[in-house]
Amino acid sequence: MSLRKTPVSHFFAYVSRLRWIKRWGLMRNAIEENVATHSWEVATISHALALIRNNQFGGQVNADRIATAALYHDATEVITGDMPTPVKYHSKVMREVFGDIEHKAEAELLALLPDELQDAFAPYLRESQWTEEEQELIKSADRLSALLKCRAEIQTGNKEFEPAAEQILRRLQEDASPEVMYFLEVFAPSYERPLDHLLG
Repeated sequence: MSLRKTPVSHFFAYVSRLRWIKRWGLMRNAIEENVATHSWEVATISHALALIRNNQFGGQVNADRIATAALYHDATEVITGDMPTPVKYHSKVMREVFGDIEHKAEAELLALLPDELQDAFAPYLRESQWTEEEQELIKSADRLSALLKCRAEIQTGNKEFEPAAEQILRRLQEDASPEVMYFLEVFAPSYERPLDHLLG
């Protein structure tokens, strides 16, 4: 049995290059982080937050859909590169311009897929198609990932990340979502433990 002829798609080969895009470009890093690694962490944390919301706080969100959307939440950076937060949010004008660039990058990525798959991928690649609850959980996971990165840097003696860690933690505490507080209390402390302690 042969499949009908479909043109070759560069989508996954292109997205796989997220591993070469470094994050925290304006900061001195002791531990390099790339967008692919960050996306995986945000996906796992998003999935956890969704399950925590459902199981501990009466939520009814689709954890699998959220995890998949989170995997692609920075996919456009393969086109735009990683824009440092202070630059991205420097002004309302900057945020609006960069938002427009991100929407165009989403369309460009979708166009790399075979026509018959574009509608199936759109709910994950296009942030505008996420529900408000999905956006909230993925944004929280993104912030948690950033906090964990800052704390890891601080553990190496890199004080460059201290102000960022304080700002991110303050924002998470202000939002005070119960699943985030649960994650911070139950899971986050172990990130600072040595490997032997994790296994023991």
